[in-house]
Amino acid sequence: MSVKYPLLASEITLGTTTLKNRIVFAAHLTNFARKGVPSAQHLAYYRARAKGGAALIITEELSVHPSDWPYEKLIHAYNKDVRIGFEAITEAVHGYGAKIFAQINHNGSQGSSLYSKYALLAPSEIPDPLFRENPIPVGTEEIHEICSSYGFVATLAKESGFDGIEIQCSHSSIVRQFLSPLSNKRKDGYGGDIQGRSRLLFEILREVREQVGASFTVGIRVCGDEMLEGGIQIKDTLELVKVVEDSKLVDYLNTSIGVATASLYCIEASMAIAPGYNLYIPSQIRAATELPVIASGRIKDPAQAERVLRDGQADLIGIVRAQIADPNFANKSLSDHDDAVKLCLSCNQECVGRMGLNRWLGCIESPSSGREFLKQPTPRPMYALHRGIYSPKSIIDTHISITKSQRVLVVGAGPAGLQSAVSLANKGHRVKIFEAKSSVGGLVASAAKVPTRAELGDLIRNLTREVKAVGTVITLNTSLDVEAVEELGPDVVVVASGSKPKLPYFLSRFNLAPMDNELGVCDVVMVLEDEASPTGEVLVLDELGFHQGTSVAELLAARGCIVTVSTPQLYVGQDLGVTLDLESWNLRAAALSIEQLPETIVTEIEGKTVSIMEHITSRTFERRFDWIVLANHREPNNSLADELALTGFPSTKIHLVGDALAPRRIHQAIIEAERVSEEI
Repeated sequence: MSVKYPLLASEITLGTTTLKNRIVFAAHLTNFARKGVPSAQHLAYYRARAKGGAALIITEELSVHPSDWPYEKLIHAYNKDVRIGFEAITEAVHGYGAKIFAQINHNGSQGSSLYSKYALLAPSEIPDPLFRENPIPVGTEEIHEICSSYGFVATLAKESGFDGIEIQCSHSSIVRQFLSPLSNKRKDGYGGDIQGRSRLLFEILREVREQVGASFTVGIRVCGDEMLEGGIQIKDTLELVKVVEDSKLVDYLNTSIGVATASLYCIEASMAIAPGYNLYIPSQIRAATELPVIASGRIKDPAQAERVLRDGQADLIGIVRAQIADPNFANKSLSDHDDAVKLCLSCNQECVGRMGLNRWLGCIESPSSGREFLKQPTPRPMYALHRGIYSPKSIIDTHISITKSQRVLVVGAGPAGLQSAVSLANKGHRVKIFEAKSSVGGLVASAAKVPTRAELGDLIRNLTREVKAVGTVITLNTSLDVEAVEELGPDVVVVASGSKPKLPYFLSRFNLAPMDNELGVCDVVMVLEDEASPTGEVLVLDELGFHQGTSVAELLAARGCIVTVSTPQLYVGQDLGVTLDLESWNLRAAALSIEQLPETIVTEIEGKTVSIMEHITSRTFERRFDWIVLANHREPNNSLADELALTGFPSTKIHLVGDALAPRRIHQAIIEAERVSEEI
């Protein structure tokens, strides 16, 4: 029993299933399926979280019927071929004392006929706002067939070793579509009041119970609030919960918020939305029922989870992204080593974001997440490759695995430098880190100064703790040149010195400094690091389409600047869509009166007058600004590597990582830093 988190560590029983603690790895998409069946990737992924101490794993949704195929990599659980994979997964999870439930579902109108070649089925002929495809109202005969398919898949799950099932009635489900007055306009016995709209749910539950019996655990995941005008509200859900409890068909309730295709940013909220933002749903449900209730939604550390349990807001805690970031979240938390937990950033870049791109699930700070089944790729000495010294083939052919401990000098204490030090020290090398600035973190620490991006600071906290744990010392306020490196006498040098601003061609005559009575020019990093303080009317030129431009625009507007954002892309913050940050950015931008100019480029600057051209119309107009702030591509700050090579230091002993190799995003820096230990 955990001393710090006794409630989180305590047992609980759902139906006939007893769980060793209250931590749930709740259902979420992975894109791991292969040809409609679970894969070795699923097996390794779920096994890692079971080994990490989670008490209950709930699989991603399993489709119950051939008419439901909303995205390519869906598990078709109505196909008996899935059984081999299911049995392997359940056996692996049980081997670590965890329990596993199968979430079963039909997505209804929230999908596409692209894969199934069937018209979408829905309670009423109302197209989903994302997929924009006309569904057909499901008939009584099809309803009976769908109910039977739920029973069949529930039986298959039981026979495959699952401890229970969860019926999705929440964010992406035909059941929710029937429950919602917004999408259910039927005039028959399946529409109207809550009794009619819930008829499908109870027909499914009765069919399932008839097939699996009373001793098999059955739960439902309900939508507490669709966050849509005219949709399900918490009062409707509380009414449903009472009827569900009275039916004696359900053993527990899981909770959700939003609709997966209209208010998805509420379901998988990014760091811009406060942790525990949706706890009003499980807390009200918990007060209205004796059934055990699962809460979820940006609960990212054990202290917060314990508080939810202590305050009676829920009985179990659904923790997904935090266990993606750290598979050992549960074991670390419940052994009272919660300071060792690798906190999730809620950045959504490699987990949620990759789903939107039809890619495997991943994690920005834990590249092994989702890739537990893979071997490490063949390493390549990146400095030599960068300078064209070796071809990829010769790199592989001449690579020698060094097993003896070497003295490694890491230049730079940003994410790439810190992660390099950790991975190298874990391989037995003797590592020293030198950082020119007075603090660690590089550009990530700068980005975390924006209030809506503050949790990026958790990455630096995580890495700094790991550096300390491996016994590596960080020396701050120390710039290294060739002479200093030679004096230190390392066997290997890892250059992680980051990047520097780069002026676009149309600003090449300007200096990155404010000029009296002239246009001031700086980049976003200079604003974040207080090297420039734009005032008056500010034009943010956003060529990146991610948080760099929008975050600084928001920061400057909050300081009183009149801010305009111009981008050549279709809309400002185009890449924010995949991380579910676009909606909240637009809400904040409107509140701060930030003007947005999509599909525009700067063509000429004369004094403080800026000529701007619209892509589509070629119309040019002029605006007057006091400052231009650049959110554009930076250039590597890696001159030390070249200077070392010129002195005769072996190029194969110089390694570039992160922005010093090529300025990109955090994930690439972490991956390269993890691999560097295999390169020396």
